[in-house]
Amino acid sequence: MNSSRFDALTGRYRALRLALVGDFCLDRYLEIDPARAETSLETGLSVHNVVGVRAQPGGTGTILNNLAALGVGELWPVGFCGDDGEGYELRRALATLPGVRLDHFQTAPDRRTFTYCKPLILEAGKPPRELNRLDSKNWSATPPAISEALAASIQTLSDRVDGVIVLDQVDVADTGVVTPGVLAQIHVLAGRCPQLPILADSRRGLRGWPPVILKMNLTELLHLSPEANANGIPGVQRAASALARGNGRSVFVTLAERGLVGADPDGACEHVEALPLRGAIDIVGAGDAVMANLACAQAAGATLRQSLELAGAAASIVIHQLGTTGTATVAEMRARLCS
Repeated sequence: MNSSRFDALTGRYRALRLALVGDFCLDRYLEIDPARAETSLETGLSVHNVVGVRAQPGGTGTILNNLAALGVGELWPVGFCGDDGEGYELRRALATLPGVRLDHFQTAPDRRTFTYCKPLILEAGKPPRELNRLDSKNWSATPPAISEALAASIQTLSDRVDGVIVLDQVDVADTGVVTPGVLAQIHVLAGRCPQLPILADSRRGLRGWPPVILKMNLTELLHLSPEANANGIPGVQRAASALARGNGRSVFVTLAERGLVGADPDGACEHVEALPLRGAIDIVGAGDAVMANLACAQAAGATLRQSLELAGAAASIVIHQLGTTGTATVAEMRARLCS
């Protein structure tokens, strides 16, 4: 991509208004100094002494972090947190991000705040090392009143935004934001506003989802299209193209070190290779960076290939940020794509 086209596309980001529908989590990092290790007198077990605590939005919040880093003008989270300490931290972290509007982000007393607690060993001269996570999730179905309010928020925002991102992050169906009622409202929105970019991703797969732009990894593509060849780019392209034609919307597939594939329903299909590695990597958050940049690119009028190039550059930047779920700025991406 040449610099003039890059600047033209990214220059439109400030005017964009995007809604994010999904499971917002709290990423809480516990920074542990191994030099201060102790043994508990009461239990005889090792004690990890925490010398620093960081909290930032995770899950759909990671996509929002990336959008804020790109300078998107208005960001509308549609989701919920619990009426608990983690919910307070999450709302505070969201509120500090530029452009974020919390009018449609609920505090639900009968829900817990989805939390990923990540203990990190920090040693001088070594990459951060994550220990076993301590997660807090909801295991019961999302109450109907919350689901109805979320669906109403989507309807309210539909005429006010330039694009919608939907992320289903929960492991157990119907325990998060993307309930059957919310999915039905997304289906209505897709039919009523066919030109509105609506991008969807789900960790449980996208089978049965409404006709929206689908973003997935190779494993998820294979579940939807078993004929796809996991070892060959042409097979992935054929499967993605068939899925895009059947769905009537674009399909994007992440392929880790092999880059990205995108297909349009009109038959266009592109493969963009991953940028070279520049040292140690941490792949956490790469998919969310891809999602954020695909959404911005599509809303800004980028071509299929340009969307893939922007998303690939962002992923390359994020995976080189260790010990955190990182973001990529427009300046960083310009240096990677246009130098």
